[in-house]
Amino acid sequence: MRSYRQFAAVYDRLMEEMPYPEWLSFARRCWDRYGMPATIVDLGCGTGNLAIPLAKSGFQVFGIDLSSDMLSIARNKWEAGGRGLIGEKGGIRWLQQDMRDWELPEPADAVISFCDSINYLTEPEDVVSAFRHTYEGLAPGGLFLFDVHAPSQLERYAEEQPFVLDEKDVAYLWVCDYDPERMEIEHDLTFFVREESAPGSANSGLYYRFEESHVQRAYDPDWLAEQLTAAGFELLHRFADFKWAAPTEESERLFFVARKP
Repeated sequence: MRSYRQFAAVYDRLMEEMPYPEWLSFARRCWDRYGMPATIVDLGCGTGNLAIPLAKSGFQVFGIDLSSDMLSIARNKWEAGGRGLIGEKGGIRWLQQDMRDWELPEPADAVISFCDSINYLTEPEDVVSAFRHTYEGLAPGGLFLFDVHAPSQLERYAEEQPFVLDEKDVAYLWVCDYDPERMEIEHDLTFFVREESAPGSANSGLYYRFEESHVQRAYDPDWLAEQLTAAGFELLHRFADFKWAAPTEESERLFFVARKP
């Protein structure tokens, strides 16, 4: 598992079209059905695109991520928008921790891990450890909500590559290498980002280049369900693609809803 580096600086620009409102809506519907939390852990919170609106809605949020760069951007966004503090209505505490062994002083009421964060755990023992620590970090009755890419979705990425973005301020070339035996994919991205400089300056119109490599692994959904149960969770539901319906072979994103008894 790795942390984001220079990618953090352009992450929000590239993720503008991600379905953040749908993730928030999915979580809300689950909480409406099984109990509204007061404290929420956002595992793999990135730049805070879910943690911040949750805090603004009045929840106490712990944003946990391995990347200090991502957390720095998240913290700046939160402070620029009017920050709150833990203990007040609607606040966030940003924590640099590994989701495989995260912990808090007190148990939380709910844990979310969206945007396929679990897929970045590339060894089965890493997933097992993350599930066990999440179980330990939840209060009794607490919900664990997460999504993962279906194995077929990683295959589609490999079949449809390369991906290209060419815009005025940023461009990238994205290629993939898929290992079907491990159900693992390596995303190799080359970025070209426009320098921010005054018109007419020596650097105006120049781009800097950097490369990133990110690895994701898909897991058999039944195996994930078994590991949740082994960790002590009660598996409540499996859904797909933001719909309250069972996954099919065409599903791209799988959702799990589990509860600590």
